[in-house]
Amino acid sequence: MSNESLEHNRLLLELNRAIQNVNREIINPLIPELTVDGLVPVMSMVARARGSYLKTLFTVTESAGEAMPTAEDTARLREKRESYEELLAAAKALEVAIERGYLDVSR
Repeated sequence: MSNESLEHNRLLLELNRAIQNVNREIINPLIPELTVDGLVPVMSMVARARGSYLKTLFTVTESAGEAMPTAEDTARLREKRESYEELLAAAKALEVAIERGYLDVSR
């Protein structure tokens, strides 16, 4: 590996460390200390939103029968999807923050 490549890799490592430190300094104080048990309500909320979205799909399917769903049914389904997707995105952001060491999780 050339000196230029080594220098480039070293700079990338430093940048990654700086990003991790900045994120940890900003994010960690905002969130109370996390525990695995404390994360269960967050994951449960995402699961409930997923379940509600899927249940609404079956409700809309049943009420529509052979016809297309009404605009109201589609709007209700969209609202459920948007809620689920937003909660899922937030849960994934939380997971990434934990994986990258921005947040502490105790047992």
